[in-house]
Amino acid sequence: MTPAVWLPLHGVGGARDLPVPAGLAVAAGVAALAASFVVLALAWRTPRYDARTAGRPLPAGAARVLDSPVTRWVLRAVGLAFAGYVAWPLFAGPDVVTNPVFGVFYVLLWVGIVPASLLIGPAYRLLSPVRTVHRLVVRAAGGHPSRGLLTYPARLGLWPAALGLLAFVWQELVDPSSTLLDSVRLWLVLYAAIMLVGAAVFGDTWFARADPFEVWSELVGRLAPIGRRADGRLVLRSPLAGLEGTPVRAGTVAVLAVMFGSTAFDSFKDQLRWVDLLQAQPLPQTLASTLALVGFCLVVLVTFTAAAAATRVGSSYPRRELPRRLVHAVVPIVVGYLVAHYLTYFVEQGQTTLVQLSDPMVDGSDYLGTGGWTIGYWLSSHPSLLATVKVLAVVVGHVTGAVAAHDRALTLLPRGHRVVGQLAMVVLMMAYTGGGLWLLFAS
Repeated sequence: MTPAVWLPLHGVGGARDLPVPAGLAVAAGVAALAASFVVLALAWRTPRYDARTAGRPLPAGAARVLDSPVTRWVLRAVGLAFAGYVAWPLFAGPDVVTNPVFGVFYVLLWVGIVPASLLIGPAYRLLSPVRTVHRLVVRAAGGHPSRGLLTYPARLGLWPAALGLLAFVWQELVDPSSTLLDSVRLWLVLYAAIMLVGAAVFGDTWFARADPFEVWSELVGRLAPIGRRADGRLVLRSPLAGLEGTPVRAGTVAVLAVMFGSTAFDSFKDQLRWVDLLQAQPLPQTLASTLALVGFCLVVLVTFTAAAAATRVGSSYPRRELPRRLVHAVVPIVVGYLVAHYLTYFVEQGQTTLVQLSDPMVDGSDYLGTGGWTIGYWLSSHPSLLATVKVLAVVVGHVTGAVAAHDRALTLLPRGHRVVGQLAMVVLMMAYTGGGLWLLFAS
């Protein structure tokens, strides 16, 4: 059974579905974060995580299999084959909402990066078709993928990826033609061209700094249970140990500001007050929505940068350096909010996309044998449970972020300033918690 309607809303379950009033849920989330800070201040007085040494090495056999060139090439082949299969309906399929390209682009790729990276680490890097194409072409020409015409400028950091992420969320949330095949086709062609030309100039470092999907996958993958230590060994580790090893790079704050701000805007734009405001204001609606999207991202960027800079009390680090050194703590916050926001959308529309993939030309074919699958709407039929999971996802993400920030602050601040120096960041995280829960359940 192929559903004929594309669901426009990502989050299912509003304030009316909560087993407790929305205000009480917000208050409880903020109180939980405040209580966790008190406990951390009293009981967690020395740094506990060092990504260079943390983790238990995997058994030698498992490590060999996971690190094997055969395993890597199998994953590359899977990613390239899947991209080729999706290219068929992308360029030759009908422009209807049941074309699987939309589900692959907006659901399996965009939302699916989070669970895949949480499970296996930087999943997109392993499956990236553009990275594989670049590698094959360069190898065929007798070169090496890491070498380009120029050296990638360190000062650029992850800024190209931040701009790429902003381009994607604009396409998804603002572009009025986002559900037209020509629009998605143009976005993907430009993405592939920019990635391949950039890699030709800067080598495969370009993918690690500029590919929006790879950079986001790598950051989320810091929370995965399996990671690589500085000595190159694969280890089982705590998510907090993985976060501690996040490289300090320019543009990381911007990447997370785009992810957090755009998800908050996605929640806000579905509210009636935004619809009324959009219709009443004099600007073209696309321009107004663009300004609002950028505004949400800038609010996160400015508030986090200010709170991190305020952590400088007693620190020997320059003020401009502190946001980069503390931004790893925002990763679990954004992940928790994304889980809460997209859970139903991913589960239900993900199933729909798997059904649609079996009929890429929308002509009644069943190439993959999934065309007869029935979509399960179990989550939507249990709204109280769903709302509870949303609250827990946001709160757990923020508490994990608070722990990561506290552990890092112990290395940044002298002993006498380790509590007062964190107050600005704690206040900001409580504001993020309350604001995030309010946006999720205000509709």
